[in-house]
Formats: sequence, structure tokens, C-alpha cells
Amino acid sequence: MHLPLPDDFHAHLRQGDLMPGYVRDLAAQFGRAIIMPNTVPAMTSAKAIAEYKKEILAAAKDVRPDFEPLMTFKLNPNYTEQDLKDMMAVGVVAGKYYPAGVTTNSADGISDFEGIFPVVALMEKLGLVLCVHGEEPGEFCLDREPAFIKRVEALAEKFPKLKIVFEHVSSAKSVEAVKKLGPNVAATITVHHLIMTLDDIVGDALRPHHFCKPLPKRPEDRAAIREAAFSGSPKFFLGTDSAPHQLGKKECPCGAAGVYSAPVALPLLVQEFEKAGHLDKLPDFIAGFGADFYGIPRTQKQVEIVKEPWTVPATVNGVVPLAAGETLEWKIKR
Repeated sequence: MHLPLPDDFHAHLRQGDLMPGYVRDLAAQFGRAIIMPNTVPAMTSAKAIAEYKKEILAAAKDVRPDFEPLMTFKLNPNYTEQDLKDMMAVGVVAGKYYPAGVTTNSADGISDFEGIFPVVALMEKLGLVLCVHGEEPGEFCLDREPAFIKRVEALAEKFPKLKIVFEHVSSAKSVEAVKKLGPNVAATITVHHLIMTLDDIVGDALRPHHFCKPLPKRPEDRAAIREAAFSGSPKFFLGTDSAPHQLGKKECPCGAAGVYSAPVALPLLVQEFEKAGHLDKLPDFIAGFGADFYGIPRTQKQVEIVKEPWTVPATVNGVVPLAAGETLEWKIKR
């Protein structure tokens, strides 16, 4: 079976010696990817972003020489219009809003909501997309995303020409909010939120490699996410939020949040869409609606995937991947 080569509209690649392996895992399954900016140090300047992009391209060349990283910057209230233009010149397509302290490397995130409005207005003017990690700091962990919906609604009302992506939606309330908001608001859906609930993290045992932010929630939330993914609505498209953490960062007293889905994303998606009877909706979900929303051409490239059982490795590049040790039904033909 041939499918369009997928786009990942939310991926983490880290920095340093481990980054090239993570890049290769991503490029093996995707032709383009939105690269998140919550590195250490964060991506906040054109110079840093250009260097990061160069490193990503160098790492990807042996797997997919034409891999295209779509760059982002970490939102703060201090950017000038020229700063944004300089970042756009090196490949930036979006800015990422992290509320303070809600996820990995977000201690320096936004604590003054209205304080970012001048920069967001510049983003609207320049046609940059605003990607939002939608969790309200200080709320009970399962309520953080629903509590943040009011922020997305406020942004959509105040900046009607701004494209907003409600990232990795994890609740039925967020799915419903995205449906009701105008065409300038869309959402990414991850592979792990499509298949997991909170039971898969703490139900019968503590499974640290399933721990992520926002948390997978109740069965009814997963049902709403699946319905959105399978619906054929252009408001919902793939963003894996694939986030690698080495074993020592996960299997410890204070484990890091993140699910490493890059090595298995496409086979799992084919498996889930097929079982649900919606395989016809998969091409737009993985390589159509996201490109349309971001205003970039749809890919003309394809990937072949075959029905051939294989067992997911226990670790990939020192990280336990999603579905580790499980037998999957579909495999990418290299």
C-alpha cells in the first residue's frame, strides 16, 4: 500500500550528541516536521535556529537527504518585528507558546498571558502560526487542558487572522472547542493520545515511558480524539509530539514527560485507522490537512507500507519507544 510521505506537525529532537539518532528516527518516517523550540538553551534567535536547522539537516542526510525541518521559536514578550522577520528568513514558520512550568524545559514559559499580545499581533501581521501547549498552570493535572480552553478562545477572538494550533489535544472538551472555533483554529493529535488513557500510565502498574504532558485522560476523552482523527475534518491533523528521553531520565524518582513515537508512528497509525474502518481518512490526516493549514504545498512524495508483522525493539537510540516489545501488523518498506 502506498501512502503520501507523512508530515509531523510536532516533534522534539533535543540537542547534543544524541540528537542525530533522534533525527534519523524521525526522517525515516517523515518528509517534513515542525521542530519544537524547548531545547536548552531555547530557540529564541535567528542565529541559534539557523545553526540548529543545519545540524538537523546534516543528521538527516543519510536517511532522507530531502528531509525538511520546519522551524519554530519559543514565544516570549520581548521580540521585535525585525526579530521575527530574521527568524522567518532562516525557516521559521511558527512560534510556540509554553505556559510556565507545564512541561519539559518550560520553567521560562509564559506567566503573563496578556503580556504576549504585542508579539502575537506581530505574528498575525507576518503570517506566523501560533502553536499552543494548552495547559493551565496550577490546575489539577487532569483539568489543566480544559482550563486552558478559555485562553485559546481569547486568542482566536482577539486575533481573528492568526492561525492557532491547539497542540496534542487530550480531552473531549478541547476537541469540542476546536470544532466550534473558526477556521483559524486547528489541533494536532498524537499517536499516543489516539490509543492510550490514564490507565496505560498508572492503571495496573506505573509505566514511566507512557508518561507525557498533557496526560492521556479518560476513555471518553480518547473516544472523542479518535472520532476527530477519523472524521475527515481539516481541523485535525497529525503532530506526534514524539519526545525522546533516555532511560535514566524516565526510570528515576522524578521521571521526564514524553513518549517516543517517532520509530513506530506510521505503522501504528495504519493499524489504528484500519481497525476503525477509516483507512481512507489516513492520507489527509498524515499529509494533507496540516500542510493546508500551514499554507505549504502538499507533498508529492510517497511511502510504501506492507502488511508484515514485526516486533518493536525494547530500545531505540537509548530510548524506550511507544509499543516497545509489541508486534505490529504494518511495516514501512525501505
